[in-house]
Amino acid sequence: MAIRIESEHLNGIKVIVPDVFKDERGFFMESFRADYFKDAGIPTEFLQENHSGSVQGVVRGLHFQYHEPMGKLIRATVGTVTLIEVDIRKNSPTLGEWVSIEISAENRRQVWIPPGFANGFCVLSNYAEIQYKCTAIYNPKGETGIRWNDPSLKIKWPVDNPILSAKDQSAQMLEEWLLKPEAEAFRL
Repeated sequence: MAIRIESEHLNGIKVIVPDVFKDERGFFMESFRADYFKDAGIPTEFLQENHSGSVQGVVRGLHFQYHEPMGKLIRATVGTVTLIEVDIRKNSPTLGEWVSIEISAENRRQVWIPPGFANGFCVLSNYAEIQYKCTAIYNPKGETGIRWNDPSLKIKWPVDNPILSAKDQSAQMLEEWLLKPEAEAFRL
């Protein structure tokens, strides 16, 4: 098998480490191979791939899509980021809990985030690029977020004064999301 599950978190998130073959010329790795990912219990039908670049201190998130629910397979291709994943599934025993995972171009970790998690990240290096495969097509009318600094979550971000979008600054609190009928989209 050319990938291994390094760790699992919050009943769904998987940290994946691929085999990397290095020599004096550089390296080679399979960043995605359907049969290996299927064997690891990760969906293999991705409908969209996104690529973003951000400068040090940027916090993006905590974002999620409820219509159609979207899972993400995320990796850093340049630089280093800390991913923050928050469980927003109403019936989950880990509802409101979060995990922090560092990914980088150097460690080549990938993280599978199933639907039902709010995803965010903070850029630690001078610059970073993230690529993520998605199990649904982006739907701006079915996408929203949880405020990055929702006091009920007590997230320990690795930056004191993040660079944020206006959208992320004014996102709803988890408690507000859970009162909406759309929150029923996520079930274990």
